[in-house]
Amino acid sequence: MIRIIIADDHLMFIDGIKALLGNEPEVNIVGHALNGVALLSLLEKEKTDIILLDVNMPVMDGIETTKQVCQKYPDVKIIMLTMHNNHEFIYGLIHAGASGYILKNTGKEELMDAIRSVYKGKTFYSEDVKETIMQNISQRPAEQKIEATRLTDREKEVLKLIAMEYNTHEIAEKLFISINTVETHRKNLLSKLNAKNIAGLVKFALQTGLIS
Repeated sequence: MIRIIIADDHLMFIDGIKALLGNEPEVNIVGHALNGVALLSLLEKEKTDIILLDVNMPVMDGIETTKQVCQKYPDVKIIMLTMHNNHEFIYGLIHAGASGYILKNTGKEELMDAIRSVYKGKTFYSEDVKETIMQNISQRPAEQKIEATRLTDREKEVLKLIAMEYNTHEIAEKLFISINTVETHRKNLLSKLNAKNIAGLVKFALQTGLIS
């Protein structure tokens, strides 16, 4: 059972998500919060797997909330549910630690795909969001291209598979290397690219054109 908290400042939207997911046997909505501060308080009481989080909230916005949740509750995954589809918001939230970014006009099927993917430790971005990221790739900074040249061929292979949502075991099988070796490459990538988490690696892979 995937335990979910919904954080949004509109009760009507929260009720809509509850109704949408109410009959899903995989999902248990354990609570909701109207702002980031209330969410952090709720997390102290409720064991949670995933937060469906809005960007625009009073008291504490989605970016700051994401940073604090990732710092205090690193095992809790965050999926952003928002109307904003611009690269500044997307990159800001990926850098803050969000594992998924989908638009509020999404349907139930895509929302469940996002929940399942993020629950398994993968990332998820809706097609519209991916298109926005790709449109911005041509403007990526020159220094990122330089950073990419510092990676070994094997590190680039591992990074590409991480960005394509393969887990550690799948990467090991695909590249015929041990799980420990995959973890070593993952740590090296985080260090070389100065990334805080897997979402940061995915962002780099998208910005430098390693994946499309």
